[in-house]
Amino acid sequence: MPEMHFVVTWPDGRQETCYSPSLVVKEFLDEGASYPVSDFLDRSRKALTIASERVEAKYGYPCSLARGQLARIVATGAPFLADTEARVRCETFLP
Repeated sequence: MPEMHFVVTWPDGRQETCYSPSLVVKEFLDEGASYPVSDFLDRSRKALTIASERVEAKYGYPCSLARGQLARIVATGAPFLADTEARVRCETFLP
């Protein structure tokens, strides 16, 4: 199963490299695009849930790394949810 990493910039300027066990993230995020925090969290939740389900379909168990990444994304994004102007930028996809 092809895994990938993607780099995001949070509203405070911090960059983070995130992990997905599947390329499905490319269906939910566009390289160079920025998203309101709540939208980014929703897109990440959908993408990483599908990615984990694909791992489960292939190997018989969900992907704990995808679940952990989603938890980190949600925790990092939560403080910015009150700011309707805050955005998360998807910088790039890495192999």
